[in-house]
Parts: sequence; C-alpha cells; structure tokens
Amino acid sequence: MTTEIASQRLRNIGDRPVGPGHPVYIIGEIGINHNGDLNNAFALIDHAQEAGMDAVKFQKRTPEVCTPKDQWQIERDTPWGRMTYIDYRYRVEFNEDDYSAIDAYCRKVGIQWFASPWDVPSVEFLAKFDSPVYKIASASLTDDELLIAARDTGKPVIQSTGMSTPEQIAHAVEVLGSSNTLLMHANSTYPAPIDELNLRMIQTLMAEYPDIPVGYSGHETGLQTTIAAVALGATSIERHITLDRTMWGSDQAASVEPAGMHRLVRDVRAIEAALGDGVKHVYPGELAAMKKLRRVGGNA
Repeated sequence: MTTEIASQRLRNIGDRPVGPGHPVYIIGEIGINHNGDLNNAFALIDHAQEAGMDAVKFQKRTPEVCTPKDQWQIERDTPWGRMTYIDYRYRVEFNEDDYSAIDAYCRKVGIQWFASPWDVPSVEFLAKFDSPVYKIASASLTDDELLIAARDTGKPVIQSTGMSTPEQIAHAVEVLGSSNTLLMHANSTYPAPIDELNLRMIQTLMAEYPDIPVGYSGHETGLQTTIAAVALGATSIERHITLDRTMWGSDQAASVEPAGMHRLVRDVRAIEAALGDGVKHVYPGELAAMKKLRRVGGNA
C-alpha cells in the first residue's frame, strides 16, 4: 500500500490514530450486556481495560422512538419479572446520570468509550459527553436522518455494514461523506455462522473505498476468525463482551468473556507484529544460520 493511500485512510478517534500503519483499534462492545446494572458495566470496563482494549462501546436508544408502538404493551418474561416490552426497554437503558458515571469511570481507568445511537435524540444525548466517535449499527445503515445527525456532529462515524447490499453501503457512504468515516464489515446474525462471515469482504471494501479505513465487527463464537480479519487488513476490531455468556440477553451468546478478551488482544498484537512491512529483509538472527548452513554465496 502506498504512503498516499495509507494517509488517506487515517482517522483519529480522540487521540488515537486508526488506519494502516497504526495498531488495530480494539473495541469491546458492551452494548446492553450490562442488563441495566452499572456494576456490570463497571466490571466490563475493568476487564476491557485490563485486557488492553482501546475502547468500550454501549448502545443508546430512546425507547419510545426505537420500539414500534404496536409492541409496547406486549408482555414478556424477564429476570425482573413479567413486564411490557416498552418497560423492558427502559429497564435496560442507562440514563444521563448513569452515563455520567460511566464517563467518569472510563476517564479514571484510562479507556475510551462511545456508543451506537439508534435515533436522533440519542445522538443529541451522547453529544453531552463529547463522545470521540459515533458508531452506527448495521440495522441503522439505511436511516439517513440518523446518519446525517451523526455526521453533523463533526466527529468520526464508524458504520457497520451487516445486513446491507453494496448499493445501500454506497448510499450510506455518500450521506456520511468519506473524509470522516470508518467502515466495518459485519455479518449481523447472532451468533454468525463461520461459513457466512465472508472475511474477504474486508479487502473488497478496501478496494471499493480506498480513502476509508475498514475494520471488522464480529458476531461469531470463537476468536480465530477475528484474528484472521486482522491478517486481511482490518484496521479496527469490535467484539461483544460479557461477564458470562449464560447471562440474560440476546447478545450474550456471541460475546467474549474476560479470559477471551485477554487472548483476543494478545493475538491481535502478535499478528500485527508478525505481518511486518512487506519488504524482504535478512534479519540479524538469520546471519548465524546463513554462516552455518549456506554453502554457496550469492549476489549481495
């Protein structure tokens, strides 16, 4: 990759450069795996920070906007008893005081945080915390009003591309503009089947959008394929994280537990180191082997 293309693909998330030639930006997606409990959120922040992740991410919704009205009064069983769906959506949603506590806690332990707003009021809500970046979920890729609101904050926007056609992705990029956008390849099945991950789409997106950093948001179980995404050139990685995959919630089964967070970061950093610069070198450690094993000298 030329220096010119690499520089075109560089974005800054807060003080962290993201793009070719820089360490992969690793995001621990807490989402709603906290189940509305700040102590769970703090514990997940701790695990992500200790593992060496760069950021944690939440999801922010305005329940009465995001929940279809015909579903409000549908009752469901939850760990907190039987309640209507709209009450459940409020039960797992953090309010301004909660996010103020999260903001203070992340600053204290030294990790970035941001969120996926699912509606325009949530973009305005997150602006109160000077979020370094906005993440638009795959489900919201076709929501032009939301994309415009996130774009107009002036902050970088990460757009996931699961459940979307090439034409829909191109339209989203047109709306967002390419100068402050990052893309993430994704499969939006939870958990995603291995044979449907289509990791080569990372390189397809890189070729289609040469001025945009391309990452990978994984919803599969296991870590091997996420590591493979780094080898294919992903400049950012996102995985859902959880305290325990057996906890209540639809995202838990496709999430990474604390021990897995450490393995993920370790292996991503190992792959980065192993990839090198693509220029053939004779390394110092090879010189002794050369002297011992090579019988015929070659051209310098």
